[in-house]
Order: sequence, then C-alpha cells, then structure tokens
Amino acid sequence: MRMIRNFAALMLVGASLFAQQPSTTRAVQLGPRPFFLVDDMDAGPLKDQLQSCSAGPFYRTEFSISHRGAPLMIPEHTRESYVAAAVQGAGIVECDVAFTKDRQLVCRHSQCDLHTTTNILATPLAAKCTEGFKPYDAGSKMAASARCCTSDITLAEFKALCGKMDSFDPAARTAQDYLGGIAPWRTELYAACGTLLSHAESLALFQELGVKFTTELKSPEVSMPYQGDYTQQNYAQQVVNEYKAAGIDPSNVWLQSFSLDDVLYWIENEPEFGKQAVFLDDRVNDPAGYAAAVAGMQELADQGVRIVAPPIWTLLEVDAEDEIVPSDYALAARAAGLGIIAWSLERSGPLANGGGSYYQTLNGTTGGKSVIDNDGDMMQVLDVLAKQVGVLGVFSDWPATVTYYANCMGLR
Repeated sequence: MRMIRNFAALMLVGASLFAQQPSTTRAVQLGPRPFFLVDDMDAGPLKDQLQSCSAGPFYRTEFSISHRGAPLMIPEHTRESYVAAAVQGAGIVECDVAFTKDRQLVCRHSQCDLHTTTNILATPLAAKCTEGFKPYDAGSKMAASARCCTSDITLAEFKALCGKMDSFDPAARTAQDYLGGIAPWRTELYAACGTLLSHAESLALFQELGVKFTTELKSPEVSMPYQGDYTQQNYAQQVVNEYKAAGIDPSNVWLQSFSLDDVLYWIENEPEFGKQAVFLDDRVNDPAGYAAAVAGMQELADQGVRIVAPPIWTLLEVDAEDEIVPSDYALAARAAGLGIIAWSLERSGPLANGGGSYYQTLNGTTGGKSVIDNDGDMMQVLDVLAKQVGVLGVFSDWPATVTYYANCMGLR
C-alpha cells in the first residue's frame, strides 16, 4: 500500500511539472506498473524482448490511447486524470461528452453517471437529480440507488462538483456511504476532488499537453430533441464546432460514437472530421449481432466508415494449439480495409481472476479454453493485437502499460 501511495504521489507531482513544460521537452514517466507486468509474464522470447527495453528512454505514442484519462487510479474525465495520461505517454486522450441542462458539452462517460462519478449526492445539487438517493432496503433486498444526470444541472453547477472514482455501494443506507464501493483493485487515495471540465476546456488542456484528441458522443439518456429543438444532429455538430473554435486540425481528431448514424452524419456533413470518425461497435454483444457485424464489414466500408472499434475480446480467440489469434471479426475488418482500435486495457479486474468481460474469449467464460491466468498475460494480449490483428491503437485505463509495449516495439 505504501508503494502504491508513493508511486501515485510521484505521478501527480510529475504531472504538475509536465503541465508546466513545453510540449516538445516533456519527459514520459511510466512508473512501476508496466515493469511489474513484464516481470509477471511467462518465460519466453516476448518477455525477454520487453525486459530488454526497461531502461528506456520512453516517448509518447499514438498507439497508446487514454481511456477517460488514467482512471485505474485517478478519477475519470478529470483534469488530474488527463494530465496523468499524458505523463504516461498517451498520444491521444479521450473526452467523452454529454450535455448539460443549458446544452453545454462536458466530459462524462455517461449523461446519467454523476451519482457514481462525482460527489453530487453529498451536495445541495442532489435535490436536482432525476432520482434522489434511495437507501438499501433490507426487507426487499433492493439495492441503494440514485440517478443524477448532466442534463439535470447547468454547466456552472457541474463545474462546482468534485470528480471521484466511478463506484457506488449497493448496500448503502446513507448518501455519503453510497459514494463508496470502490473496487479493491482500484484506489481512492487520489480521489479527493477531481477537477471537472467542459469539452472546450478539455480541448484547451490537450493542446497545452501536446496530445491529440478523441471525443466520444455519448448516447443521450433523455428524449431527443431535447427541450423541443436540440436534435441529435445539433449535438453531433456542436462537438465539431468546438474543435473548429479551438482551431484544431481535423487530422489530429478521432470522433467516436456507438451510433452509426452519428458517424455517417460526420462523414456527410463534416468530411474532414468524418474521415477519421470511429464506429464503436457494440453489435458484438450477442452471437447474432457478432455474426451480423462480421458479415457487414464491407457494407460499413462502402458507407465511408474507415475505423471500427470493438471491445478487446471481439478481436481475439483461442486456436486448437491454445494460442491467442485474430478472430473472425478482426479478419473481416481487415479484409474490408477498415482500421481497428481496441478497448479497453486495464479496465476490468486482475487477469488472475479472469479479467472480466474484456477477456471473455480468452478466459473460458464463453465456453472455450482459458489461456490467461496472470496479469503479465496483458502483454501477450497486446502483442497479438499489435502484430497479428494490426490495430491502430489501444485504449487503456492506465496508458503507461500500452506506452511501454509500444515503445519497446518501436510503434509511434
């Protein structure tokens, strides 16, 4: 615990110094985790190669894409988390966007996650939540709950909140207790009061840090058109307008959406931004959807989509020799000429416990054989994604891991 505390404190100090340096001179600091993962690998040529890179020097790489900042240890979509991601060598940093009551874009993973990612329930703004806090009911075994949305409050009110680790305690009897429940493999040591940002503020910060940009348009959780005249197209266009207002080159931007209609809107109406728009493919979450996704790759390409981004498990499977290999999805995407981005490394629990849903085709939960059993296997997963699947980059909740691998393999 002391090592974790000292490391994260060092990382935050480094982040402060990093933000003050010109982007051309900033040093990348990876901390101990990538080295721990390499040491934890099974013996073999890949481990030997990765160990040979341990002295660095380390550089920023676009192969390393920050997922919500660096939320393995630092609250997601906060200034502190974004700066830490840049320190760790992420070449591209993500702001997911949702809109507020006054139609301003803010960095949040979901329109209605304020009750789990901020301290709103411990503030007077709790009275504005769509659904107020309800304690655990021992009689019915009904879990504690709340629902607080960015659209419940204005931008100014949003900025008054503190970001915290994404969590909740389903057995909570008070609103304060509900804010707990942090997974044991995360930490709350650096979650006192993360600084929340508007989308425009995130763009200014990323420019200052010298990183490139990816914005995901989150699906609205209120009826659209919102307030009668704010349409989905208005929402999609607003993101682009903020990039234009910031003077950001579209070639440095990867817009994302789980909605194909959003991606097609950008392709048709903002082609300079649309050419790198990323279709986040969640059709794969059931067998029929997966089959349809594999069969429909060429159709996506014919509509102008150039990049698909499914979860990691979608791209990998285990062959008869118990080797991790590209999946039918990965092969179909490449055959259609589509670029691929994978998400999200370091998002779920330790691989010693199977790693959760992000590794479901590798951990036996989908009926196949499990080929991962220790955290060092993350590096094997990265290696197959990079060399055999040929992904453009990998989203990670702790970008240092991907940065280390990419540096060692000469990926820019």
